[in-house]
Amino acid sequence: MGQQSERLTSLDAFRGATMALMVLVNDPGNGHFVYAPLEHSEWNGWTPTDVVFPSFLWIVGVAMTLALGRRMAAGMGRAELFRQAFRRAAILYCLGLLVYLFPHFDFSTMRVLGVLQRIAICYLAATAIYLTTGIRGQAAWITGLLSGYWLIMRFAPVPGYGAGHLDVEGNFAHYVDRIVLGAHNYAPTGTWDPEGIVSTLPAIATVLFGILAGQILALKRTLSSRAIWLAAAGAGLVAAGLLCGQWLPINKKLWTSSFTLFMAGLDFVLFAGFLWIADGLGYKRVFRPLVILGMNAIAVYMASELLDSAISALDWRKSIYQRVFAPLASPWNASLLYAVAYTLLMFGVAYALYRRGWFPRV
Repeated sequence: MGQQSERLTSLDAFRGATMALMVLVNDPGNGHFVYAPLEHSEWNGWTPTDVVFPSFLWIVGVAMTLALGRRMAAGMGRAELFRQAFRRAAILYCLGLLVYLFPHFDFSTMRVLGVLQRIAICYLAATAIYLTTGIRGQAAWITGLLSGYWLIMRFAPVPGYGAGHLDVEGNFAHYVDRIVLGAHNYAPTGTWDPEGIVSTLPAIATVLFGILAGQILALKRTLSSRAIWLAAAGAGLVAAGLLCGQWLPINKKLWTSSFTLFMAGLDFVLFAGFLWIADGLGYKRVFRPLVILGMNAIAVYMASELLDSAISALDWRKSIYQRVFAPLASPWNASLLYAVAYTLLMFGVAYALYRRGWFPRV
């Protein structure tokens, strides 16, 4: 079997599962009462919540490999493909700005980097690499990005701290964010951005790992063989991430090289499971709700972020939580119930779009 001609149920389902977890962890009823697995790791280490964003980037790599491969096979030139990628990246970046501007539109402190902005930058960079290299070149880029980032974080000096500091204030990535981004950093931190400038380098490698996974999917082998290859590659990457963590700790906020390896490994393994169960064994109906979410991931993301910003600005969010959810359970469970309800609401948005055959694309 060559380049995939059909839409993979497993890829949409994996994207949908990632989207559902994202909404769940982003929208607790009360941010002071959240179960530990539904919060980001405070610094070093990882939680299930830390898996969300790298999984999105990894999925971008898989999807673009399959899509670009089909277009190139149909005769579309590389220049036209890159123009399309640039247009898509520009739209994604602008949508990211909208998320952080809404509803007050304060341009003086708007966050210029963020989730969609990082996706846009990494997507464009990875597209350029994919269109100009083969598998060996892509592997070389991954090696260069991860080793280069490790060298920067270990040996680039920070005024007042020196080199090699990996705490919040003394690391080189946050120093660059503080100097370059200034008032346009992530609002809760003020002086640095978890999707900052220097840490975007290993994030590009995350997309490239997804591209390599897409290359495995395109192999002329049985589906079970490809699932095994994905799982084996994932296990090796998880081990490599844990090993490299001895020198550069697994850290989502810094997107360390060990974090990149470890999370890519998890994605390989998790997706291999989705591929085998959904597309191999044929249990597609089980994954239908996740597929519906995954087919409109960007629309659901925008809806979840903008709606939450709107009801928070109107002070409805707190009121809804206090009147509807707080009386039902303990603070921890009431907060979780709100998050579950909000996630189901976003599924309702995705289902409405699905029933009407609307699949907004950028």
